[in-house]
Amino acid sequence: MKLCVLIFTFGALGHAADLTGNWLAASPNGDGTTRKVWLNLKYDDGKVTGTIRATQFLYQIAESSGGPEKFTLTAAVQDEGRERRATYEIAFDGNELTVAQVRNNTPGTPVTAHRVPEGDGALPPRVELPAPHKVPDNGLARTPPMGWNSWNKFHTRVSDEIVRGVADAIASNGMRDAGYVYITIDDTWEGERDAQGVLHSNNKFPDMKALADYVHGKGLKLGLYSGPGVTTCQGYEASHGHEQQDAKTWAGWGIDYLKYDWCGARMMYTDAEERALYQRMGDALAASGRKIVFSLCQYGRVDVWKWGPEAGGNLWRTTGDIGDRWESMERIGFGQADLAPYAAPGHWNDPDMLEIGNGGMTDAEYRTHMSLWSMLAAPLIAGNDVRDMTPAIREILLNKEVIAIDQDTLGRQATRASKSGDQEIWTRPLAGGDTAVALFNRGKDTTSIAVKWSELGLKKNPSKARDVWLHKDVALKGATYSAEVPSHGTVLLRVRK
Repeated sequence: MKLCVLIFTFGALGHAADLTGNWLAASPNGDGTTRKVWLNLKYDDGKVTGTIRATQFLYQIAESSGGPEKFTLTAAVQDEGRERRATYEIAFDGNELTVAQVRNNTPGTPVTAHRVPEGDGALPPRVELPAPHKVPDNGLARTPPMGWNSWNKFHTRVSDEIVRGVADAIASNGMRDAGYVYITIDDTWEGERDAQGVLHSNNKFPDMKALADYVHGKGLKLGLYSGPGVTTCQGYEASHGHEQQDAKTWAGWGIDYLKYDWCGARMMYTDAEERALYQRMGDALAASGRKIVFSLCQYGRVDVWKWGPEAGGNLWRTTGDIGDRWESMERIGFGQADLAPYAAPGHWNDPDMLEIGNGGMTDAEYRTHMSLWSMLAAPLIAGNDVRDMTPAIREILLNKEVIAIDQDTLGRQATRASKSGDQEIWTRPLAGGDTAVALFNRGKDTTSIAVKWSELGLKKNPSKARDVWLHKDVALKGATYSAEVPSHGTVLLRVRK
């Protein structure tokens, strides 16, 4: 739980009554946009009440304490079933506020807040929600999308220069030829809307169409990020009420992929309204004049796998955000077993992006990451700095035999065949009659894992298989097969029919 406390220091008691009003604290993001915090305050009888709107949240001031020279306010908002809070120190001289956000008990850089008209910063009216209907299939993503996304490695630091460098690397290091073709710019590319409501990119991306042309010239495709809320997760301009306008803008730039993130919509809409809001963008993309892959990012809420295709989705997140650590990847990946019936060509369960190469796991754990995602028919969206990879990481991401399992045209997702303690066996049927069999060791010690072919639903004992990590054929004899599997490691077989 994050603590949210506002501390006000007044220069004189006579100024206290003047605190009442609407205030805007705007600080530069360094890209031509500003981070805005609105404080709508009311001072009455020594107490301060009101609201604070910051990034994607609208906080309510719940408590006020202190005297005329120093006030402490607590503001909170309910988010995902928990209380979220934020902390600021604010000095008041009668004409302006000096606002400093407090993190880990340390105030940040102070920002000056000025009075703005009442209503400035208020949430806009809700959009009209359409009746449920099926968005036409766009014919894309017949196999799980493969590519790269900026967030896991670069977060808010992504820029035109970085994206061009990534495109150069992917085009030359074998990734493009292996299938990684979508380069997606995550949050913080957005600028401001002009007088006609057209959204422009910010200073980090001076010419988005020129960037798209550059990426296309490398034989790759370009993706962007937005959401159905007023703001994105980072507080940038999102697509609320501008769905058709934004879709046409992106089509004009040459965008090929859209990641659409729910978080900014939580201020105004309920979970029950998610399908309608995603459907609005699905309809807008269908009418944009360009085929654009539609990635629904709403963390697996309200059984999105059941309605995602109807809203026009080609893929949908099934979990919260992944982290670059074994515990996160393990929890997310092995938690996908019940979702296999909902994966099919053009429509995929998405357990989030790959962390391979970001440094938080061992090479064995990254091989398990790649193996499990490929068994799950998951999108393979790299999230590391592909301009500078170790040979081991490059080998993991470019293993064509593993990728072939992920990209199998039958489009069936793996299921768990057996589990014994920390050892699991998963199987996935493949086009042409082969079967992918993964032996996972989630334990801390190397162990022997035995496969009984009869328990995998095979009609007869197979006589040959291919170990796709060792790149060698395996002779099979009898009704069982066993292999030594290292801690947090995987043996991945392609069993011939």
